[in-house]
Amino acid sequence: MIGILDYGAGNIKSVQNALDRLGVEYFVSGNIEELEKAEKILFPGVGHAKAAMKILREKALDVFLKNTQKPVLGICLGMQMMFKFSEEGKTDCLGIFSGKVELFDLDKVKKNPHMGWNEVEYNVGKDVLKYTSTRDEFREISGEYFYFVHSYFVPIYETTVLTCQYGQQKFSAMVQQNNFTGMQFHPEKSGDIGEKILKWWLNN
Repeated sequence: MIGILDYGAGNIKSVQNALDRLGVEYFVSGNIEELEKAEKILFPGVGHAKAAMKILREKALDVFLKNTQKPVLGICLGMQMMFKFSEEGKTDCLGIFSGKVELFDLDKVKKNPHMGWNEVEYNVGKDVLKYTSTRDEFREISGEYFYFVHSYFVPIYETTVLTCQYGQQKFSAMVQQNNFTGMQFHPEKSGDIGEKILKWWLNN
């Protein structure tokens, strides 16, 4: 059973629709006792980092997320909030991943937000093998196109599994460390390839 984290700022409906298409059982909750019963946690996100972190702290969901041993998938803002700091609202975030979230520089990207389909590539330049035993699946995904909508980005860190190029800026499209996975793109809006990578997370 998948627990979809409800913290008042998530893109929950589209995630629900994707899980419905896959025939996956889930529930939606912002209650820690209920989320403890889930096998995995899906952490969706659309909104503002500072406002979202305020809600997480008020509900003690920040402590729950940082300490859970369950597999957690953060999507878009959900991924960004797993980092230490976000320039959006000058916000201290969860600190599950080291590093910070930055605002796109218009001198490099010309237009912000980054919106639409874009190609991802396997991050062969970093040691990601210690974070995943399914690296062949990521190599297969390299070259595929996913749907993005975001104004802030995560630079390339050692936890970066997939990258994306937007203008002159290369950024993390997917990160992974221990039981935590983050996807900057929206797999639930990315058609068949999005469903493929959701299935990977659900089945591993």
